[in-house]
Amino acid sequence: MSETARNCDYAALAAAIKAWGRELGFQSVGIADTDLGAAETGLARWLAAAYHGEMDYMARHGAKRARPAELRPGTVRVISARMDYLPPAAASWPVIRAGEKAYIARYATGRDYHKLLRRRLEQLCRRIERNTGAFGYRVYTDSAPVMEVELAAKSGLGWRGKHTLLLSRDAGSYFFLGEIYTDLPLPVDAPVSGHCGSCRKCLDICPTGAIVAPYRLDARRCISYLTIELKGSIPLELRPLIGNRVYGCDDCQLACPWNRYARTSDEADFRVRHGLDDVQLAELFAWDENAFRVRMAGSAILRIGFERWSRNLAVGLGNAPSGAAVVEALKSRAQDASPLVREHVAWALGRHGN
Repeated sequence: MSETARNCDYAALAAAIKAWGRELGFQSVGIADTDLGAAETGLARWLAAAYHGEMDYMARHGAKRARPAELRPGTVRVISARMDYLPPAAASWPVIRAGEKAYIARYATGRDYHKLLRRRLEQLCRRIERNTGAFGYRVYTDSAPVMEVELAAKSGLGWRGKHTLLLSRDAGSYFFLGEIYTDLPLPVDAPVSGHCGSCRKCLDICPTGAIVAPYRLDARRCISYLTIELKGSIPLELRPLIGNRVYGCDDCQLACPWNRYARTSDEADFRVRHGLDDVQLAELFAWDENAFRVRMAGSAILRIGFERWSRNLAVGLGNAPSGAAVVEALKSRAQDASPLVREHVAWALGRHGN
């Protein structure tokens, strides 16, 4: 840390950081200390219950996730920033209820958010540096073992909802979070109280019963895990429950009363691409691998690869209303080169009596 940074007015700097963050497109910025002791205990219980499934990295990093100073030595504060992502006019329930269509979690219908958030956070750090001189920092956007919801809650950006996502009274939960770990001893913000009350809409609506108790998620049953993180076969008993959700799931957010206050984003990167907010399952299943790579370039969906994408679509088609277009789409890939895809296509055809 430079001498200028050591001697600056930290209260004034914290206020300036929040203003600069808003100028860079973040809707809210908060500051927290690094004490995550209570969260570390909860993380240990969650891992012991094996709720992380095949996400070995959750266990591999262990306690480091709850100890920011071990991840980046010298860290004494975490700056958390929120960026809303909900695209304008992207209908959700009508698509979920139209079984022949593909539902894609709304955060993934535009470009991948990681690069945008990282770039904006780096810009914020450079802005700070121009005013303080050199200081220690590192930026994170789902790129390391970071307990982003816990840190955002400590920084006053919201509270952890019963579905385990961060909730804001004035913005719901349709937003991304990014963090700056820093050695600047900035004044911290006060957490806000929770406002879920007796509501359990998110628990009741979860298609697979993945929210096993308030604030406790069994990722092994979560559709986001099954369609994104799981590399192999989707368990047979869960396939019918997935419906037409082929990449992620928004049901718990759609049911949450606080999302009546969710704000749409005017970020160009979050606008819907290739009609992914309202598209037929059979149309997507007709893509070959080259079409997938070209059309999903710059999308978060690209990272699961063509094989898992096809697996997910096969399940969606298996759950779709029976019809010639659905059956023909499945038959066209009954001899797919991938054993994983063939298995799910065979299951789907069986659902339609073939």
